[in-house]
Amino acid sequence: MPRSALRLLAAVLVTLSLTAGCGGGGDGSDKGRRPAGARVTIRVPADAPTISSAVSLARPGDLVLVSAGVYHESVRIDTARVTLRGVSRDKVVIDGRLRQPNGVVVAAPGVAVQNLTVENNTQNGVLVTGSAKAAAGMPGRSGGYDTGEEPVTFLKSFLVSYVTATRNGLYGIYAFSAQNGVIEHSYASGAADSGIYVGQCKPCRIVVRDNVAELNTVGYEGTNAGGDMYVVGNRLAGNRVGLTTDSDHQEKLLPQRTAVIAGNLIAANQQTATPQQADGGWGIGIGVDGGSDNEFTRNRVIGNSGAGLVLTASADLPPVGNRIVENTFGGNGVDVGWTFPTAARGRGNCLRGNTLRTTVPARLAVTAACPRPAGSLSPAGAWTAPTAPGGIPFTEVAAPGPQPQFPRAATAGATAVPAVPALPRTADVPLPPVSLLAANARVRVS
Repeated sequence: MPRSALRLLAAVLVTLSLTAGCGGGGDGSDKGRRPAGARVTIRVPADAPTISSAVSLARPGDLVLVSAGVYHESVRIDTARVTLRGVSRDKVVIDGRLRQPNGVVVAAPGVAVQNLTVENNTQNGVLVTGSAKAAAGMPGRSGGYDTGEEPVTFLKSFLVSYVTATRNGLYGIYAFSAQNGVIEHSYASGAADSGIYVGQCKPCRIVVRDNVAELNTVGYEGTNAGGDMYVVGNRLAGNRVGLTTDSDHQEKLLPQRTAVIAGNLIAANQQTATPQQADGGWGIGIGVDGGSDNEFTRNRVIGNSGAGLVLTASADLPPVGNRIVENTFGGNGVDVGWTFPTAARGRGNCLRGNTLRTTVPARLAVTAACPRPAGSLSPAGAWTAPTAPGGIPFTEVAAPGPQPQFPRAATAGATAVPAVPALPRTADVPLPPVSLLAANARVRVS
C-alpha cells in the first residue's frame, strides 16, 4: 500500500477513534476499533478527501458531513441508514460537469440526503432506487427507466431534504421503485424532464411536500405511482407543465392510481426559458394521463395559458374515478378540460365544490358532479391549445437563488429515517396562498 494511502487510513482511524471513543481494556490495544453500535461523523475533506471515499467508510447510523466546496464526483450510497449532509446547501455542490449520469445514487434503505446542491448531471441529480438497472444508469426510451424483465424490487425508506437539484438532463430528484420515503423542503429547476419524479411504486407511502419546482419541463411527475402517495403543499410554478400523474407502459405496476394531490400552488406554467417537453406539453397546470382514483383537492391552479387541469387517456389506459374537489381555478385558458382522442374513454370522474369559470365540455361541473357512478362514461370535448415555443438547453436554465438551510447542519447528528413516514391527513391541508414558498422561487405569480 502506498505511504499516502497509509497516512489517509491512519488519519481516518484516529478521527473515528476520537469521535466514537475507544473500546476494550486500558492497554490501548483496541484503539481505532469502533464499539458495537457506535455512531461517528466522517468529515469531508478532513477525514476523507472525497464524498465517495467518506461514504465507503460509513457504517449504519453514521453521518458524512461535507464542507463547502465543489465536488466533481458521482456518489453512490450502498450502506443502510447513512446520512449525507452538507454544511451549506448552496456552497456544497456535487457537479457532474455533464460527464456522469447521476449526482447521488441512494441504493440502500434508511438513507438521508440533506443540505447540498446537485447539478450538471446527464440524467439525475439525486436518484433513490431499488432497481439495479436504474442505479447503473440505464435510461429508458424517453426519460424514464425501462428495466425490461428485471423484477420489481423496492428500496424501503428514504429522505431527501433541503436539496437543490438544478440543470440535470432528466430528473432533479427521482424516486423510482422506492417506498416509504419523503422528499421535502427541496428545490428543483432546469430538469429536461421533471424536477421531482416518483415512479413505479405501489403502495408508495411517499410524501412530496413543501418543495419548489420551477423552470423545468414538468414540475412534478408521478408515473405508475399510487397507494398512500401524497403531493402536498408544493409550489409548482413557472414550468412548461406543472404536475402530471399518469400511467405508462414503459414502467411496471400499471395503472397509476390512488394519489392525493392537495394544497399545492400550480401556476403560470408556460415559462419559455425551459427545456422543451417531449410530448409538446405547454401551459398546463395539472395533467391526468390515464391515472385513476386520484383526489385533487384544495389546490390553487391559476394562470396556466392552456388549461388548469386536463383529464385524458394514456394510449389504452383510461382515467377512472378521479375526484376534483374544492380547488380554486382562475386565469387559465380553460379551467378544466376533459378530452379523449383515443378509444379509451374515462369513467366515473367527477367534480365538486370547485371555484372555476370555464370547462370543456361546458357545464361539466353539473353533468359530472360528484358522486358519479363508477361505470358512467365521462363527457369529453376539445379546445384550441396554445402553440408551445421552442425550449432552451437544460444547461442554460437560470441558476437558483439561495435556498433555506437545514437547521444546525454542522452540529446536528445523523438523521434517523423512519421505516414508514407519517402520512398527512388530507382534511388538514389548506388551500395555499399565491405567496406559497415565494421567497424560495425565481418565478413570480400574481
